Amino acid sequence: MEIMIEYQLLMRHLRIHIAYDGTGFSGWQIQPGEKTIQGTIEEALRKITGKQTRLTGSGRTDAGVHALHQVASFSTTSTHPPEVFVRALNALLPPEIRVLCADEPPPGFHPRYSVKAKRYFYLLDLSAVQSPFISRYAWHLHRGLDIQSIHTATSYLTGRQDFAAFSGAGSSVATTIREITAVDLVEKRQMDIFFSTIEGRFLKIVFEGTGFLRHMVRNMVGTLVEIGLGRMEPAQIKTIINSRDRRLAGPTAPARGLFLERVIYDEDEGD
Repeated sequence: MEIMIEYQLLMRHLRIHIAYDGTGFSGWQIQPGEKTIQGTIEEALRKITGKQTRLTGSGRTDAGVHALHQVASFSTTSTHPPEVFVRALNALLPPEIRVLCADEPPPGFHPRYSVKAKRYFYLLDLSAVQSPFISRYAWHLHRGLDIQSIHTATSYLTGRQDFAAFSGAGSSVATTIREITAVDLVEKRQMDIFFSTIEGRFLKIVFEGTGFLRHMVRNMVGTLVEIGLGRMEPAQIKTIINSRDRRLAGPTAPARGLFLERVIYDEDEGD
């Protein structure tokens, strides 16, 4: 008993901020026999600490989804300072996963339950010909969209509502009520990459909210694309939400265009 108490007193919590290219990974969460982000990082932590270490993330991302800023934490008896963990993890992890920084979070912090909001964006490529250097990170539609209709439709998505119609199959949550605080559209005619400019037409759809259901963002994007193609009217969004029927919404957008852009906590206010 005394040994257990002493062991617990030696435990400390570390928080890591992560970016990853989700291509080729079966999502964040550990799955038997699959290559996942969580599993890959936990294996690296095992090599560093010599012990099996459980990593807890701010939430799951699906197979093929990317993250510019994911947050996770773990407990360890190691006395290595945070910056040593950053260097050691990046030396062991594949180049598709990078630990951006690490710190000791404030008391009571939990990477999932302390989240105040999350921001995702989805990238659509409306160019006639897609650059091969963007193909892993955008949904190429081969045609233009009615951006004004999409903009009108986004107004029906904001607020605290029951988003069951946009929830993915197999989702087991206590409630499908979520709050979306903002949906923004950003149009670009070019994209800078490798110190060069790629000409084209791109649409970035940004979603910020207090929480999201499984496949929710991708299902909303698929529905907005249907509206942009003229196959649905903007006001149908409200009908879809009220129906709570997934079959009335549009198709699920491909995973490759979705990015977790930022996880926001109370301590981030003012940034």
